[in-house]
Order: sequence, then C-alpha cells, then structure tokens
Amino acid sequence: MNIEYIKEKRKGEIADIISRYPADRKKSALLPLLHIAQEENGWLPVDAMDEVADILDIKPIEVYEVASFYTMFHLKPIGKYVLEVCRTGPCCNVGAEELIHYLEDKLGVAVGETTADGLFTIKPVECLAACGTGPVLQIGPEYHYHENLTREKLDQLIDELRRAN
Repeated sequence: MNIEYIKEKRKGEIADIISRYPADRKKSALLPLLHIAQEENGWLPVDAMDEVADILDIKPIEVYEVASFYTMFHLKPIGKYVLEVCRTGPCCNVGAEELIHYLEDKLGVAVGETTADGLFTIKPVECLAACGTGPVLQIGPEYHYHENLTREKLDQLIDELRRAN
C-alpha cells in the first residue's frame, strides 16, 4: 500500500474531514481516516496507520489502539467475505462458539485466518445487537446479517458464496 498515494488521491476529502474538528482536536478525525486507509487497501498495514498518525500529528500507538479495538478494522489481509460471528453471552448460550469451531473445521482455517482461495476470513466479534435471534453472523464487506444459525444454514451460506465466485 502506498499511503502517500492515498493522501494525494484523497487529500481534499482528508482535509475536509479534518476541518470538521477544532485544530486542537484533529485526533477526532481518526476513525474516518482509518476508514479511508482501509478502503484503499482492504486492511490496515502498519505503514498506513503510521501515515494516519502523521497526518493527525498524534503518536502511532494512539492509532494502533483504536484500530485494534474496533472490529470493523482489519490489521491483516482478509478474504473477500469476512464471516463475523457474535461471541457474546446470548449468542454463546445458543451455540455460537460451536458454530465458530464448525466454521474452522469446514473452511480449514483458524479464527483470524483466511482460506487459501482468498474467499473467507473467520472473525469473532462482540455484540451484533441481535440477541433474540442468535447465533448471529454478519458477512462483510456489505454486512448482511444471518440469524438463528445452524450448521445446515452455514453450509448453505458457504456453498452459495462459493458458487457466486
């Protein structure tokens, strides 16, 4: 990734975002700038996060802390489809952890890894706000929800996504 290219290509957009905040609070633009960096590359390599820190005149660790906190940011390359499975209490009570292990076995990768064909990355996430219809999964990048999951529903979903490619 060449963040300097992004900075040049989208410098008007970056300047507009930064201008929305007081000069002494440029850090407030951190989330939108991380989104820009990720849109351009598909994930957030360290050099991109360092450049965001430089643009905002903050320490790189401040960017890393934010990027690693939010599940919408990816700190390593991801597959075309990110399978985000809710792992909070209500979903775990109805089988989410078992479905995560099932996905690992079915796809042949561990949590956080991407399949060899580049299609799927498994990513457990915190609450997806569908506690009454768990276990729940959202699929990025469009973030479509799939609720009341079972192994059979996962099999069907994976097969449909594979056929689409």
